[in-house]
Amino acid sequence: MSTFDEREAAFEAKFAHDEEMTFKADARANKLLGLWAAELLGKSGDDAEDYAKSVIRADFEEAGHDDVIRKVVADLEGKSDESSIRAKRRECLAQAKEELAA
Repeated sequence: MSTFDEREAAFEAKFAHDEEMTFKADARANKLLGLWAAELLGKSGDDAEDYAKSVIRADFEEAGHDDVIRKVVADLEGKSDESSIRAKRRECLAQAKEELAA
């Protein structure tokens, strides 16, 4: 294998690793957001975990995070507004990245 091929393989491996970490961070952030929303909805235990899983699943509807935000906004109608939910998701994403780095 030439040096060029080795460098190319290394870049591809790094890209795949970075994409995997991004996916894991997004899924973790959605779970944290779901647990936060579940608490506002008065859910706890298995009900809260099930709700958090439904938030994670919502992220597979379309590219980006608007599908998650729409779900949580609809579920929390009157309990929180969209800008607060978006801010909370940013906090959850930062926390998820920290947890994955540790």
